[in-house]
Parts: sequence; structure tokens; C-alpha cells
Amino acid sequence: MLRKHLLILLAASLILMGASFAVAQDSQPNNQQPAQGNAGWHHGPPDPAQRTAELTKKLKLTSDQQTKVQDILQSEHSQMEALHQDSSMSQQDRRTKMMEIRQTTDTQIRALLDSAQQKKWDEMQAKREEWGQGHHHGNGDQQSPPPQL
Repeated sequence: MLRKHLLILLAASLILMGASFAVAQDSQPNNQQPAQGNAGWHHGPPDPAQRTAELTKKLKLTSDQQTKVQDILQSEHSQMEALHQDSSMSQQDRRTKMMEIRQTTDTQIRALLDSAQQKKWDEMQAKREEWGQGHHHGNGDQQSPPPQL
């Protein structure tokens, strides 16, 4: 009789443990979403639509500018994704190519802006470069996200 109760208890314990693992696995993707506390920043390129919305807010883009900026950012995103998939390049070559892509994107966006927007854009660029200098040389807070452009 005691043996029967122990087997039932053991079986119930195993079922509960299995259920808790299943629940933990189901909830894991939700826990991997970017934290809202740091403006959705995470490692990796931001979504082109999110970047366009941010630039629209900061630069007061017209609807025509928004469409063109989003197209430029989508192109940059696609090129960056392809570069990440390319294992034939060295890390240094990949980094150089990424910087070239980013520079081209920045130049294309700046060309769409009026003079007041360009002035604000240049200020934003300077802040981004300043942030990058501090973080690439070990100075500054490693937890803060880069300024988005």
C-alpha cells in the first residue's frame, strides 16, 4: 500500500515538473523582448519603421520625407543583414563595410532634409559620434543605448 502511494506521488511530481518546464519554455520568447525601459534598444539594428518614427519626431519630417527615409533605412537594414550572413569576410572587413553602408545612409538622408533639419541632423550625428568615441575606448556607461538617428 505504501509503495502504491509513493509511486503515485512520484508520478504526480514528474507531471508537475514537466508542466513547469513547458510553461517556462512558452514564456521564454516574451522575456527576450527588448526592455521598454531603455527605449526598446537591444543589440542589433533597430527596425527601419521605428527609426523613421524617431527621426520624424526629432526632425519633423514631412510625409514625403518619411517615405524616402524609410526606404533608405530599409535598404540599409537589408544590406546589413546580408553582411551579417556573409561569413567569407573578416570581422575587420565586415566592420569597414558596415561603416561604409552607414555613411552612405547618413548622406542620403541628409540630402533629403531642409537646412533647419540638416542643422539638427548634424547635431544628432555629433552626439552619436561622441557616444561612439566614449564607448569604443572603454569610457562611459556600457548600459546606455547609442543615440538613434
